[in-house]
Formats: sequence, C-alpha cells, structure tokens
Amino acid sequence: MWFESDGVIDLFKEYFPYYLVIVLPIFIIISPVNPVQAAHEFPAYRMQQYDLHGVPHGCRYSPVNLEARSLSGWSTTRHCVVTRLEDLTYDQFKEIHAKAGALLVILPQNIANLENDAKEQILQLEEVMMKQEVLIPVYFAEWSQELDNIVNDLSHSYVPEDHSNSALQVLFSCISANGYQIVIGTNQATAKQDINVATIQGKLSGYGVEEKLPTIALVAHYDSFGVAPELSFGADSNGSGVAMLLELARLFSHLYSNTSTHAHYNLIFLLTGAGKLNYLGSKKWLEDQLDGLESSVVQDAAYVLCLDSVSSCGTLHLHVSKPPRDGTPGSVLFKELKAVASSFQPEVNVEGMHKKINLADDVLAWEHERFSIRRLPAFTLSSIKSHRDSLRSSILDIQGQLKENCLIRNTQILAESLARHIFNLTVGEIFSDNLGVEEESMQAWLDFLTSQPRSAQLLAQKPSPFISSLRDTMARYLKEVKISYQSPDKRDPEFIFYDITKAPVNVYRVKPAVFDLFLTIGIVLYLGAIYFIIQKFPAAYNLVAGFIKIPKRH
Repeated sequence: MWFESDGVIDLFKEYFPYYLVIVLPIFIIISPVNPVQAAHEFPAYRMQQYDLHGVPHGCRYSPVNLEARSLSGWSTTRHCVVTRLEDLTYDQFKEIHAKAGALLVILPQNIANLENDAKEQILQLEEVMMKQEVLIPVYFAEWSQELDNIVNDLSHSYVPEDHSNSALQVLFSCISANGYQIVIGTNQATAKQDINVATIQGKLSGYGVEEKLPTIALVAHYDSFGVAPELSFGADSNGSGVAMLLELARLFSHLYSNTSTHAHYNLIFLLTGAGKLNYLGSKKWLEDQLDGLESSVVQDAAYVLCLDSVSSCGTLHLHVSKPPRDGTPGSVLFKELKAVASSFQPEVNVEGMHKKINLADDVLAWEHERFSIRRLPAFTLSSIKSHRDSLRSSILDIQGQLKENCLIRNTQILAESLARHIFNLTVGEIFSDNLGVEEESMQAWLDFLTSQPRSAQLLAQKPSPFISSLRDTMARYLKEVKISYQSPDKRDPEFIFYDITKAPVNVYRVKPAVFDLFLTIGIVLYLGAIYFIIQKFPAAYNLVAGFIKIPKRH
C-alpha cells in the first residue's frame, strides 16, 4: 500500500495532540491497575518509649521510609518487616531488632477471642519487648482487610533463597514481585515538657473529733500499661481497682450521710498516677503528706488498702510485706474478709501472700510497698497471685476479657468486710436491699475507664478531661476532693515521657529496587535506539521515501 507523506504528517499534527490530552487519560482510567489503589493510609501506634530512673525503655526511633518485606522475606536494614502479631516469636523479634530497619505489627482481628496458646505467646512477646531498649521503629496497626491483603501479598511475592531451585528463579521473583513502601513521616520523638502526673484524693470524715479518729486509706492507681500507649486500656489492671474504689466511695457516702450509720473512722480515697511507673504518684503523695509542714491525713493510719486487678474469679489475695500481728486492724480486716467470703460467697477463697520488699529491685512489686517503706501498715488486695503476671501490663487487658460478675462479687465482699470492721460487727449483712453494690453503677465505671487508653504519658498534661472526670465523680460522694500534681525534676528526672505515640502509616505499592535497575537498563537501551535513529534519520528517510509515491503538482 502506498501512502502520501503530507497526509501522514497532517494526520500526526491534527490528531496526535488530542490523543495525548483525551484518549491516553481514558486508557489510564480504565486500566485494571488503579493508581488510587496503589496507596493506603492507616493509623499506627508507636511502641512505648520512656526513661525510668535513668534507664531507657522501649522504642527509640520514629520515622520510617523503607521497603516492606514479610517475616520470611526480609534480609537487610533497608527492609521494614510487616507481620501479624500472632505470627511473631521472641527469636524472630530478636533477629529483627538486631538486623532489620523497622517493624510493623498487625494486631489480631478479634483480640478478645484468641486461643489461650496465642494469648500466652503474645504476653511473653510483650514482656520481652519491654525489657530492652529497641533501636528500630516499632509500630502496631489494627487489623483491616487491606492490611491483611498486604501481608498475604508480601508473603507470596518473594521466593526465599533456601527454597528456590535456581538463582534465576529468585531474580525473576524479585523483578515480577509487587512491592510496598512503608512511610511514616514523623519527626524524631523528643522528651515531653511540662509533665504533670495527677493524684486525686477525697475523704469521708468520721463521727467525732476528726483528728482523734483512726483512718483507713483506700488506694488505686488509675493508669494502664502495654507495649503501645495508645493500645493500653487496662480493664483489669487497673480499671477494676478504680471501679471498686469508686463504688466503695458511693456506698460509704450513703452510710456517712446518716447520723445513725456514721462510723467513728475517717476514710481516705486516693487515686494515684504513674502507678505503672514504679508507683511514683504514691511516692510523691506520701512525701507531701509525711515530709510536709502541714498535718498528714495518713500519719497514724490504721492501714492502707491498695486495690489492683480485682476482677478475676476464684481466690482473693491479700499481699503484704510484713504479716500483721494478731489484734491489729490489718489482722482484723483479713479475718473479716475470710469470714464474709465464707458466709456469702463460699466459692471464694481469701489467702494471705507474704513477700518482703526487695530494695535492690528497680521496680516495686505492689503499690502497698510504697506505704510500707514509710512504715505504714499497708496491703494490696488482688485476684492475681503474683506481681509477675504478664496480663498486668498487656494490650490484651481489654474489657472483653473482664469478668464483671466476679468484680461485682469481690466488691461486695470487700464492702461488707470494711463495714463490719469499722462498725465492729461480727454477724449480719450491712449492704443489702436498697443499699448494695449496683451492677449498673459498676458497669458505668468500667465503660468510662475502658473507653480510652490510660497510659501515664497520655494523661500527663494539664488539663486532662479524664482526670477532671475522675475528680468530678469523686466530688459527688466525697468531701475535700483535690488534685496534687507531680512533675519530674528537671536536673535529675525520675521519669521522662516522649511524644509521638500515634502516627499515620502510608503504604505505597511499588516495584522492588531490582525492577528499577532493569527498568533503567531498558530506558537506556530505548533512548540509545532513539538517539541512533535520530542520527541516522536522513538515511532512514531516504529509504522510506523510496516506497512512498509523491504526487506531482500541476
């Protein structure tokens, strides 16, 4: 077929620009590869970072811009390992921590319904991660179908070298794989300034001359702890302890508002901060009380009862640093707990647990030890037998795991035991009929406490809506409610908090670096061919012109 050169040139001039402007974008839009689907954004929660007594804990770095690889496909510090939490083991984390560039962990889809073996593995992994300083960025993301697809895609994108048949297969896998780039564009985390850890106290004054009446202090720390601050809801530890304390405040406020049931005991209710950081809130409050110029409300306390993780069924443990002598108020309380449980809840055992304070340890075991160090009789009531229980510091401690009926039952036992003690009764039931532990009330406390993460660094700024709500709640039932704040010493701080607990993670679908190398080679060859054609264009034009008939002009 013969073509006229002018017609070809005119066709190119007239229609090619329209092709670039209209037709080409249409082909891109209808392409099966949608550019919008090549990028995803998810919220990610950074691992804990804090310093306690000068010792760094947790993750030290924040920004990430690395190629994503699976748990079995990564190899260098240029890779960000993306894996499911239930698939990650201690040995794998140790290797990733030492050799990879970053770690992104996907949480289970339904964390409340995990099998016991999976829970135990996650608890052990959390404990190991928090016992060391981690020198790579570590983030956690909640499960989503898009993230799950990315993990599956990464798992099948690369052929591990030890399973390949040849080097050519590995090379072809690297070229054809669909890669992902993980970008978390935050600044490097810095130490927080103007930290204020709140401790809230209120009281119910006994009937008589207040200064001459014995005092009982009820204490619970309100903060939670887990491998990531934004995922630490602390339903049992220590949401259950705070809920029990608030319900006791409600119950005894009714008794103290009636002259016929107004006991000859002062009751102090204390919600402390930084409980998960060596109970520094209690320490500061005790220093203000015992070392200050004003008179102390706990100087001659009959005992201090701390509440920690009290929602489990079975056995209630009264942890002590020094067993109380017979006839002392602490001994009387212990006997009342056993008697009440035996009478009204025979399925519940009450046991005493004795553990001496080890001052050589960096972190105390229980909150009552802070008070025992200052020579105050103190105990901790808990349904947990050992302070080493991993669930006390885990992101698995959520409301779905809480046994609310057991918490209500344990609250009834303690309320009745305290009432018998302060009213000097041995039989009968005080909290019954219209005056008793209310299920709706306990549920409201738990819903409020577990509706948000309560890590200490998230609540350390003034004003905090959570702290204000706790203060207002206590003010409904107690007198002289006030907040005291603790700030770390600027020259030698006992603790340091860091910012950046949450950041968006952007996942971009890209080709791996090997593909870019081959693409570059292809582009170089293509440009070389174009350059050659341009240089030899006259010869090529004459060759083509020989086949095209040029019309004669008349």
